[in-house]
Amino acid sequence: MDLIDVMEKRGKVMIAVLHLPPLPGSPRGDDSGFETIYQGALADALLYRDAGVDAILVENHGDAPFFKEENPPEVRTAAGILLDRIRRECSLPLGLNLLRNDALGALGVVAASGADFIRVNVLTGVVATDQGIVEGRGAELMRRRKALCPRVKVLADVDVKFSSPLYHPPLVTAARSTIQRGLADAVILSGQATGEAVDVQQLEDLRHQLPTARILVGSGACMENLESLLSHADGVIVGSALKEGGYVEAPVAPRRLRAFASLFDELRNRCRNP
Repeated sequence: MDLIDVMEKRGKVMIAVLHLPPLPGSPRGDDSGFETIYQGALADALLYRDAGVDAILVENHGDAPFFKEENPPEVRTAAGILLDRIRRECSLPLGLNLLRNDALGALGVVAASGADFIRVNVLTGVVATDQGIVEGRGAELMRRRKALCPRVKVLADVDVKFSSPLYHPPLVTAARSTIQRGLADAVILSGQATGEAVDVQQLEDLRHQLPTARILVGSGACMENLESLLSHADGVIVGSALKEGGYVEAPVAPRRLRAFASLFDELRNRCRNP
């Protein structure tokens, strides 16, 4: 079952972010070796699986400062090996976000590794970021997907965090364009930074204006706001709230993870059977 099948079957999805440490060649990397990176990633993936999450999104979070659009071969290769090895051990829908906006690289890695979806920070439009001006490459990406791996789903941010849009239509217009013109399978609404909550009023407006769209919350989900988020969104992409102290750089906290997943499942069942 791929991610969209899971979403349609279960109604709401919890996608846990697997933040990778620095990959080979990254400025903050050390001499621990690739096998250590893999073992740590697999341990997190198995924690997520055992807690009952619906899918895992792998992200090269440790590679900052990020390339704007094209990661070097060693990063893409490492990500591909990791996804392939994790997929063999953990039978959940598996996705990849190659920061900052290496959508074409992520698509190739996912296609080769047998993973299921990608997250694209900028699919359409143009934004100013700390990596420079980033332009959506939806036309190239979707043509490549059709030729290479039509099964792979694309989750696309709208007004992505850590950016300022230079083409700045109303949020609903941008989301509708991302779906209808960018061909995204789902759109993601986030706060302004990692771990920052979304504007619930914006989320509610988006749901009201786009009642059939698949809408995910991309940051800031926590135990305190999860119920209000799930009343409008089809799921959450969550990372920081599952870590020790709620800090993105910290290890996954099994107790926090289990508590969040348990609450998510309770709220999902409540939404399904009001």
